[in-house]
Amino acid sequence: MTGADALAAVLALPAGGAVLLALLPGYRTSAWLNVATSFMTFAAAAGLLVLDRPPAGDFLQVDDLNIVFIVLNTFVGFTAAFFSASYIGHELEIGRVTPANLRFYHAMYQMMMFGMNLALLSNNIGLMWVAIELATLTTVLMVGLYRTHEALEAAWKYFILGSVGIALALFGTILVYVAAQPVLGEGMPSMVWSNLIAAAPRFDPAMLNVAFVFLLVGYGTKVGLAPFHAWLPDAHAEGPTPISAVLSGLLLNVALYALLRFKLLMAANETAVAPGPLMIALGLLSLVFAALMLYHRRDIKRLFAYSSIEHMGIIVFAFGIGGPLANFAGLLHMVMHSLTKSAIFFAVGNVTQIKGTQKLADIRGLTQSHPVLGWGLVLAVLSIAGMPPSGVFMSEFLVVTTSFARMPALALILVLGLLLAFGALLMRLSGIAFGAPSDGDRPMHGSLAPLWLHLALVYLIGLHMPQAMVSWFQTVAAMLG
Repeated sequence: MTGADALAAVLALPAGGAVLLALLPGYRTSAWLNVATSFMTFAAAAGLLVLDRPPAGDFLQVDDLNIVFIVLNTFVGFTAAFFSASYIGHELEIGRVTPANLRFYHAMYQMMMFGMNLALLSNNIGLMWVAIELATLTTVLMVGLYRTHEALEAAWKYFILGSVGIALALFGTILVYVAAQPVLGEGMPSMVWSNLIAAAPRFDPAMLNVAFVFLLVGYGTKVGLAPFHAWLPDAHAEGPTPISAVLSGLLLNVALYALLRFKLLMAANETAVAPGPLMIALGLLSLVFAALMLYHRRDIKRLFAYSSIEHMGIIVFAFGIGGPLANFAGLLHMVMHSLTKSAIFFAVGNVTQIKGTQKLADIRGLTQSHPVLGWGLVLAVLSIAGMPPSGVFMSEFLVVTTSFARMPALALILVLGLLLAFGALLMRLSGIAFGAPSDGDRPMHGSLAPLWLHLALVYLIGLHMPQAMVSWFQTVAAMLG
């Protein structure tokens, strides 16, 4: 297999799988075909790490930056599909979904993976926008899968706010094209990333400045940054838990990737406004706002939805600071957050099925009633709270030390936000995991293998980050400037 074959497979497998899954009637066959398709897509993405990379074209490219995202995207897509096979099967048994809805769910899952993969591999600003919109629409449809009033309301809210965000991002994309047109000419050359980066120093800086504001607000809505975050808690709380894992672990990253691409474009033009301060401001606002909101949550999925807003704020703050160490920390934190937060939602999916509720007040004593699940959730929450020796601790430590070295005043706000979130999560965890178990437990049906696989990776990286991974992230950090 060549690099070009692997690139084609990363896109063709989920696209073909979506068509096939839409036609298959049986749940078990569809569920495991969904898993198999996701695994083969991950294998093809991993192949891009070792195979010769195909040359960049007008539509697709593979470079040091997007290969981090595509490997992470396909890996979590596979583990979420594996968890979904058992979790959604139980939802069918208890009547929360119908066989027709599940056929739709599996097809949309692969269509979502196709959209995200296409966005990450695109070498064209227009194609990237279309791919992110496709991924958004498919997740909107899956958020409303249960067809309850609350689920449909959350889906519509997600659709409306997401549409506003993506429309603003489209306007920003058009402005970038307008800025490029006098230099690169009309048509395709003014939409290709590699052309745009090379010619960016000659673009009109005023046009780029206006474009980046629209892009930051538009894609920032998709990242879940405050104050553009309102869709995210509802979508997490009302959609199927495997989709909550994908939303937090993957879709937020895809929008972040788009922001980073445009940040590179802005940085290439020395007379344009620096994107860093805007990203720093939104990142800190998101961190502190979400940390405070964690104290007021009564729903376990909403609790971890606000935790996702907090951590995306940390990541955007790190990339806003810029430089080799801060970019390295941002990349590491993005990977660790994706692995840890998806693990948390795998655990939460089992918890809500066992307890029959998402209310925190009705979930107690998990380490006694279900020790393997309970301690898995404890380790995952301790990790996302930043406790050593997890990989999240390592990345947060790097962000804090870098900010103290370069922006001491802002570092104090960063540390305050981290401490607030730490206290809120530990307070909630003590009630969920310890004490007398709550009554009315049901049998557990979801698989715990994805939870423990993610935790193993997060803690192993926290204890010892492989040199190959360090070199890889250093290369990407230097590329981000």
